[in-house]
Amino acid sequence: MSDIWCDLSRRVDKHLHCVTYADNTKHYRLCKKITVESIRLYRKRAVQNEKNTGRSTMNDESQKDKLRQHFARRVTTQARVVLDTWQKIREDTGQSAAFKGDFARAADKLVRYAKRFDMESHADSGRQVFDLIGEWPEGSMLPEGLGRKLQDAIEQLSHCTSRRTDQEASEAPQQYRRTPVYIALASEEMASRLIRQLEFFGFRASAFNTADKLIEACALHKPETILMDVNYGGEPLSGIATIERLQERHDTPIPIIFMSDEDGTIETRLRASRCGGEEFFYPAVDPGQLIEKIETYTHGNTVEPYKVLVLDDSRAQAKFMETVLKKAGMNAHIITDPMEIIHALESFSPEIIILDMYMPGCTGMEIARVIRQQDRFHSVPIIYLSAEEDVTKQLHAMSLGGDDFLTKPIDPKHLISTIHNRGRRARSLLALMIRDSLTGLFNHTHTLHLLDQEIVRARQKDQQLCFAMIDIDYFKKVNDTFGHPIGDRVLRSLSMFLKQRLRKTDHIGRYGGEEFAIILPATRESDARNVLNEIRERFSELLQPAGDREFNVTFSCGVAAWKGDTSQAICERADRALYRAKAQGRNCVTAAGD
Repeated sequence: MSDIWCDLSRRVDKHLHCVTYADNTKHYRLCKKITVESIRLYRKRAVQNEKNTGRSTMNDESQKDKLRQHFARRVTTQARVVLDTWQKIREDTGQSAAFKGDFARAADKLVRYAKRFDMESHADSGRQVFDLIGEWPEGSMLPEGLGRKLQDAIEQLSHCTSRRTDQEASEAPQQYRRTPVYIALASEEMASRLIRQLEFFGFRASAFNTADKLIEACALHKPETILMDVNYGGEPLSGIATIERLQERHDTPIPIIFMSDEDGTIETRLRASRCGGEEFFYPAVDPGQLIEKIETYTHGNTVEPYKVLVLDDSRAQAKFMETVLKKAGMNAHIITDPMEIIHALESFSPEIIILDMYMPGCTGMEIARVIRQQDRFHSVPIIYLSAEEDVTKQLHAMSLGGDDFLTKPIDPKHLISTIHNRGRRARSLLALMIRDSLTGLFNHTHTLHLLDQEIVRARQKDQQLCFAMIDIDYFKKVNDTFGHPIGDRVLRSLSMFLKQRLRKTDHIGRYGGEEFAIILPATRESDARNVLNEIRERFSELLQPAGDREFNVTFSCGVAAWKGDTSQAICERADRALYRAKAQGRNCVTAAGD
């Protein structure tokens, strides 16, 4: 910048000197005024450009830092896996050799993850643990001297993990569920398989071999759910009896998933249901199906508040409605001018609309007809709220686009109940329209719609945006070898995997067949590639159950960054990157910019 200023100054001085030499005072003054003004404008623009550049750089760095922080939590999560495995070894030293393999694999993953996210303290501690495990004689119990060395290394790792957790206490929760899943099965082998599988999906699971230990554990930490064998304990229906004892000790019942290989009678099912049984499997199913059910009952999704638009020309009545709705936990937006309805629809995107019948300039029925003319709001419930008591007029109003008619004055409980019923049904219908029935992810059409929306948002906010396409490797072979039901389960397991490991702001869709699409707002191409590569590595380690057999599945992925172009263009670049990944041998992630 200083060189430019110097050059510009020299040119101005030279020009003014020439003018002075010509002894033209008027022309000199005019040129001086013009040049000084030009320099001022130039300086202003240069400073503004520097600010914009700095701001852009700061925004990019901020986005990158937030993304890095989000996914770096995987490191602390993996550190806890190492710590938990060590705890198991310490609790049962006689069986320590059985945990050696899991311990080594957990430490190795910790080192790889820590290196990827530049967390040197975790990498060093993990490497020390891994090296010490290498000194452990194969097939033997942990030597006492080596145990002390490992304890020192584990304490160092624990210190690193605790320190980072304290620093990031305000951030999102860890990958593991806050509360555990308890397993009480007659088959220890089945319980061990389930625990391994559940840990891949972010659950903290524990198995118990006696009813007393299970009840004691529930007293200390109430679980998210319990997987219970009906005959747990060896006696007929002893598992149900244990749950009956357990539920008496808790104010709110614990969700129970029962399973049995021997008894599926209606009497047994009724008794299981009465003590909190949410599901009953007879005959017992494989781990894959159980995990899907556990995920269903422990998903922990908070219900998003309903978005309710209220149109009433009486401001007092509208404010009263707003107070009632917000008290019920809903997101309310009120307008008193019917002419603002179009803007309110576009800006607020309501899920439920409440209309007054009679307003200056138009009626609620006319507003309802205008709303129904827009495809986007064709299925949004419209509730009339009016003092009109003529049933004929009420029915006429509902025939013109309304779904319900409530009369003033209205009991707030009646209003809230009606909104909940209509809202729940509307959301269910919307889900059927925009979500894939097998995986629960967004369908092809809605995924592209979301991509268009994110492109608009990225353009408005001057942000990065990435789009990724995933294809399961050799999926036809899975279907041909194990059958289509197992193939469907693989698709569901990948969808669960992606939902649990990506951000809430990311959009995941089933693009078609065994293809998935991911939209990552405010994300650079290199960061998206690293994140998806980490998910790919982890997913490839997951054992997919198929009866008495287990197998692994991998996927290929292509990532493309938005370059100010259309959704079709970014999709094509991601698709080409995906095909490059397949050509390179599959089971890898390729970026369009590589």
